[in-house]
Amino acid sequence: MTHAEHTTTRRTGYIWHERFGWHDTSTHVGFLPAGGLLQPLEHFESSASKTRMASLIEVSGLRRNLTNLEFDLASKEQILSVHTEDYVDRIIDQSNSGGGDAGDGTSPFGPGSYEIAQMAAGATTSALLNVLDSTVDNSYALVRPPGHHAEPQQGRGFCILSNVSIAIEEARRQGKARRIAIVDIDVHHGNGAQKIFWDDPEVLTVSVHQDRLFPLDSGMFDETGSEEGRRTNINLPLPAGCGNGAYVATVAENVVPALESFRPEVIIVSCGFDASMADPLGRMCVTAAGYAQITNVLMSAADSLCEGKLVFSHEGGYSPAYVPLCGLAVVETLAGIDKLTPDPFVWAFDEYPVHEVTHDQRDAIDQGHHVVQEAIKSMR
Repeated sequence: MTHAEHTTTRRTGYIWHERFGWHDTSTHVGFLPAGGLLQPLEHFESSASKTRMASLIEVSGLRRNLTNLEFDLASKEQILSVHTEDYVDRIIDQSNSGGGDAGDGTSPFGPGSYEIAQMAAGATTSALLNVLDSTVDNSYALVRPPGHHAEPQQGRGFCILSNVSIAIEEARRQGKARRIAIVDIDVHHGNGAQKIFWDDPEVLTVSVHQDRLFPLDSGMFDETGSEEGRRTNINLPLPAGCGNGAYVATVAENVVPALESFRPEVIIVSCGFDASMADPLGRMCVTAAGYAQITNVLMSAADSLCEGKLVFSHEGGYSPAYVPLCGLAVVETLAGIDKLTPDPFVWAFDEYPVHEVTHDQRDAIDQGHHVVQEAIKSMR
């Protein structure tokens, strides 16, 4: 067996634990319970894409160039900085009694999943604190269950706890950072962080997502945060069919100016790979190379704004075949590797014309630019 040779120029922290793969979403058909006409299969949010990404990072030889970060379970007190006690107690009770659902009817979990969700929140917290402490330059927390749809009073969209939000509140409680930016690149809207930080002028939330995909009623251009929050909530919805060109343009032309105006002390990315060409739950066309380009743009912004302090926390992505390659490209880029491991799908995925920016995509990018400029005026 041959391994890729990696020469890293950045200290990149990395977290993965085998138990993340043990979060049990039960026998479903996509997100519907099996039965009747639905032959048993598995939930979209299965362990496969995450465990295979961890395996590829290992087999590629990259992991030996990463700094393994230790973490503790998020405490109930830390979780209650974001979620209501009634909600947390309900999840604990269900987790201790065989399992349940996080709140929307499509987010099942099995026995012990509350503790695994504590692990995911704790791992994201460690990834953030280690970057803020300069133990590492940047970090990637490969966690499960995801968190960016979880709201204070309920879980949604396969998410139980808001991992990124819990990490931010703990970093601020410890006085390690005050101004923090979230950039959500999951194909679905980052409704959880939007709701949690709606009135908070010291957390910038930016979500790049497919327009009206999930949740159907959120993520519009006009959702900009409260006046008290100085309009520090920015949504950049894109039409279905966007490839590398539209995504990279959105991040470079709209996300970066918002970051430059806000001037965060650290940038944390809610990283979903469900905008990929092969995902069953999105209708976007980003490739591994596109994710690497997005990462490069965000790294450059972090270098100029906050001494390179950049944290990625894993969210969605439901293609077991392609998520590992997208994830490897991102983590290699974070580590400062110039020559990335070749994408075996490149001969097909990168040749499609979807990576050119179309007129309707340009219209959406320009509309987003207007929203960003208005938000910048309010931040001043």
